[in-house]
Amino acid sequence: MNLNTYKYFNEVAATRSIRRAADRLHIAPSAISRQIAILEHSLGALLLERSNAGIQLTPAGLVLERYTRNMFRDLERVQESIRNMKGLRLGEVKIWVIEGLLLDFLPRAIAEFNNDFPAIKFSVYSESSDRIIEAMMRDEADIGIVYNLKPRPAIEVVAEYSEPVMCVVHPGHVFAGRESVTLAEICGQQISLPVASFGLRQFVDQAFAKQRLVPDILVSSNNLELTKGMALTGRTVAIAPALAVRKELQDGRIKVVPIADLEFPAATAAVCVHRDRRLSYAAAEFLKLLVKAFQGSMISHSA
Repeated sequence: MNLNTYKYFNEVAATRSIRRAADRLHIAPSAISRQIAILEHSLGALLLERSNAGIQLTPAGLVLERYTRNMFRDLERVQESIRNMKGLRLGEVKIWVIEGLLLDFLPRAIAEFNNDFPAIKFSVYSESSDRIIEAMMRDEADIGIVYNLKPRPAIEVVAEYSEPVMCVVHPGHVFAGRESVTLAEICGQQISLPVASFGLRQFVDQAFAKQRLVPDILVSSNNLELTKGMALTGRTVAIAPALAVRKELQDGRIKVVPIADLEFPAATAAVCVHRDRRLSYAAAEFLKLLVKAFQGSMISHSA
């Protein structure tokens, strides 16, 4: 069977769309449909189910998806290893990261790495903690950085960094001059928070539930910049690690107030990899820098 046939199927499985797969591969949709039909005939099983809701994988399709995803990922690693043997040191690092580390910490880490390995490229995706874990499980991400990771047998934590979660307010807000606030007091205000798939939101929801508090959440968003922006307007308070609002703190546009409740611990950002997958040369080298940064001064200087 032609390797391209499996490549076509792999793209359809990833995008759940023949047309999107065709766009990514720069070929006609009919060519993909024809090759998948040949593949189904060869295997003696349907791989795709088409409906008004789109394309779904059959049980046989799910098995083949896992195989092709691993196969092409391994092929990329073999190709990179051969390039490294030639001394070219080319490669790509795929990082999925929580939004709070995007604006300062990660750019500085990439810039430092680029000084030593200028040919290595980066693909960076900002997602919720749940989606980042899913990406590592599906081998879409080399390295993930998440908040408050729940134990997963397949996921290995290689470095952690903790800092207090704070109440984020406009400088003119009634809380701005306080030494601390309680969760009960925060629930007396309108709040902006990330959506439930974010590790930070799960962390906060657990704290509210423990005290049987019902927060007045005006805005839920999958964009932390929006929740921070709402606090900047003075209309809501937000809850976030100080790291996520570092620039606004330096500019004096926002204030952070400690949350007094003893059961409200620090948020922990964790650098993670898949326990059973070998990283590419490029990803393994960048992981060393991330571990050093988490253990050293790069994050603390950005807080």
